[in-house]
Amino acid sequence: MKLKYLLLLILATASLSASAQSHKKKHKHTARRNSDSEITYHRERSMPMPTGLPRPKLVIGLVVDQMRWDYLYRYFDRYEDGGFKRMLGEGFTCENTNIDYIPTVTAAGHTCIYTGSVPAIHGIAGNDFIVQATGKSMYCTDDSTVTAVGSTSKAGQMSPRNLLVTTVTDELRLATNFRSKVIGIALKDRGGILPAGHTANAAYWFDDASGNWISSTYYMTDLPAWVKNFNSQKIAEKYLKQDWNTLYPIATYLQSAPDNSGKYEGKFAGTSAPTMPVNTSALYNGHLGMIRSTPYGNSMTLDMAKAAIENEQLGKNTVTDFLAVSLSSTDYIGHQFGPNSVEIEDTYLRLDHDLAAFFAYLDGTLGKGSYSVFLTADHGAAHNATFLKDHNVPAGTWDDAAAQKEMNTVLNDKYKVQNLVISMDNYQVNLNNAAIKKAGISEAAIRLDCISYLQKQPAVQFAVDMQNANDATIPVDLRSRIVNGYNTEHSGVIQIVLKPGYYSGHGATGTTHGTWAPYDTHIPLVFMGWGINHGNTTRQTHMTDIAPTVASLLHIQAPDGCIGKTISEVIR
Repeated sequence: MKLKYLLLLILATASLSASAQSHKKKHKHTARRNSDSEITYHRERSMPMPTGLPRPKLVIGLVVDQMRWDYLYRYFDRYEDGGFKRMLGEGFTCENTNIDYIPTVTAAGHTCIYTGSVPAIHGIAGNDFIVQATGKSMYCTDDSTVTAVGSTSKAGQMSPRNLLVTTVTDELRLATNFRSKVIGIALKDRGGILPAGHTANAAYWFDDASGNWISSTYYMTDLPAWVKNFNSQKIAEKYLKQDWNTLYPIATYLQSAPDNSGKYEGKFAGTSAPTMPVNTSALYNGHLGMIRSTPYGNSMTLDMAKAAIENEQLGKNTVTDFLAVSLSSTDYIGHQFGPNSVEIEDTYLRLDHDLAAFFAYLDGTLGKGSYSVFLTADHGAAHNATFLKDHNVPAGTWDDAAAQKEMNTVLNDKYKVQNLVISMDNYQVNLNNAAIKKAGISEAAIRLDCISYLQKQPAVQFAVDMQNANDATIPVDLRSRIVNGYNTEHSGVIQIVLKPGYYSGHGATGTTHGTWAPYDTHIPLVFMGWGINHGNTTRQTHMTDIAPTVASLLHIQAPDGCIGKTISEVIR
């Protein structure tokens, strides 16, 4: 019996051993097939076996200040093949990108693009905003702890310290242990500083007093030699001496006739009417800041961008570099002349020409398809209100200064305290918190009185108590924009929403922005280059989606205040 059991045990052991060998051989053949399949896949795709995570050499962010979405198409027939048309033809365009908050201004827009966040979180509640704890006005990039580099003017006392979150450029620096180079460039300090983020190698902006590109001690103690050399060429002066003539014969322009420019457009100082050409060589008279209000301001900015690429060897790094460029002159020209002017038309035709040259430069320097670029805007702009009224469209202007004065009179009559409203900036009512506390009166009662006054004004659609915005009986989309734009430390207590076609804080000519309407909030968004699909989408996308999309392209973390979502269709 014992011998029988022993024989059975030997046979069972042999069977298990054979099964194990068979399984091992089968696994080995499966692994070989998987490996062969992977090799075959890469051979069929003409791709090398991956040795590292692929990324573009350089990312360039282009923010065209005050570019309405329809400018992509309004002058399309006159654009060159290498500029806007190239981006639309080779890249991916998001046709329905909207801003997620109000007020729609430059500082908040640039910040949102690069953070994927909104004023409620990132803290940049306007170009200027009231610090609620002190009642003092704060410029978005003011920093008294730093000094100018490259100038002795106060224009250099700037940094990103008021920004409360990271940018996608910060996240790139963090992801590469600060090996990636990040540089911001814009005529406006806020257009260069806020996109570049907290950890940038440098940000540069234009100083009217010296005519130089400058920075601050936040970034450096002395300008690099290449910036000094760029400044020594007096490029702003060279451009202004050329005068501003139309790029093409003026009779061929869409806006050339009928000419009611004197009624709707602002003229340059020293001229009798806002007409082309502009004799800038005689008008600037040493004041180089005039270049901001000509297309040459954009040309000079892209010249500076090329100089940065060449001298900082951007795109020649072992990791991805990032150049954040804001083209500011479109905003200055838009404010002065409005959308329906030869000047704004010529500005976009010239910008298109400059972009074509810039992309050709990138192709030659880095190689076509080795860099990624996106183009968008910080906000749009309204039509001139008088222009609309003359064409039977409901529109108008609202005198916020007069409203503030009258509201203070009403409040003083009731509470016997003067100047209870200290600001109406950003379409918001900012209260004098110190005076209210000292007088021992109810802030809630004052808010109700202000809302009661505002709701009686013909230009006002809604007046919303910020603390109760979620319960306001207004459209849901508008309610969410108010909530997103409300920062408890930097925003007023009441949001004023004007009727469509109305705006405040601007003169009779030209135009402005800042409202919730599509002309202010519908912005262009086009991607092109490395890792970008060709195509378009008409589904709704958001300004907050830009930063996470770029982060996904680079395989890095989205900024820490980001609320946007990756636009997955964009990425190849």
